[in-house]
Amino acid sequence: MIKQGGVVVFPTRSLYGLGADALDPDAVEKIIKIKQRPADNPILVLIYSRRQLDSLVKNISPAAAAIMDAFWPGRVTLVFDACDSLSNRLTARSGKIGVRLAGHPVAAALVRQVGRPVTGTSANLSGRPGCHQVQYLDPPVAEQVDLILDAGVLEGGAGSTVVDVTIDPPKILREGQVPADDISGALSGI
Repeated sequence: MIKQGGVVVFPTRSLYGLGADALDPDAVEKIIKIKQRPADNPILVLIYSRRQLDSLVKNISPAAAAIMDAFWPGRVTLVFDACDSLSNRLTARSGKIGVRLAGHPVAAALVRQVGRPVTGTSANLSGRPGCHQVQYLDPPVAEQVDLILDAGVLEGGAGSTVVDVTIDPPKILREGQVPADDISGALSGI
């Protein structure tokens, strides 16, 4: 479905996400429409291998590598300088892209099967809470997607910790599953 330009609801570690081919501007536009997402809000992407970063980011700093080594897969989203080739709708014209190595087995298998980065934004209308059970999906979201992968009840709770690695030292934009002290600890050796 994703390879054909469709949108899929799929499980991540905490919440259900909306997946589309992150490198297909039309598919990204569908995500924005479904979520009723503001144009100034970038969309994070999931990868199945660190090798996929080459098509998304300009560089990987030693700090970014240390955080990936310590916490990937899942749990931490890193914000990098985006490659110029990425859609402005994906980056919200910020020049940056949030990336996470998929941690949930279904999400990881999905991204691996697609073979390209997949959007990983939450499956909800913008500004509304995320969903940890498909039965609680916002009806306008559920009605507009092409497929729903129901993995039962997810953990819920805090999402990933988001760290901007475009600056030195890196800055935590949102503390989530990984506490700030743990991020600092991973960076202490570089």
